[in-house]
Amino acid sequence: MAELHLPRTLTPLFGDLPHKLELDAASVWEAIEVLERRWPGVADRLCEPGPVLRRHIHVYVDRERAALDTPLTMRSRIDVVAAISGG
Repeated sequence: MAELHLPRTLTPLFGDLPHKLELDAASVWEAIEVLERRWPGVADRLCEPGPVLRRHIHVYVDRERAALDTPLTMRSRIDVVAAISGG
């Protein structure tokens, strides 16, 4: 199972959504779909219609920048990072 790490700014918005979880998925998009089935609305926080990742969301698979179509293996580590801006 792939290991998914979510930003701590996201998890409080969805009740029992953990910061880290394991899931079966063949791509980053499939991992987001798994989350969406369990926690409706998560995909909207991470993606814009298309789907494409929102500009402030960055995903890394095994420490490499990833896209929605990036493949996953059973040992992949997926890190979802929300960019922080200030002014």
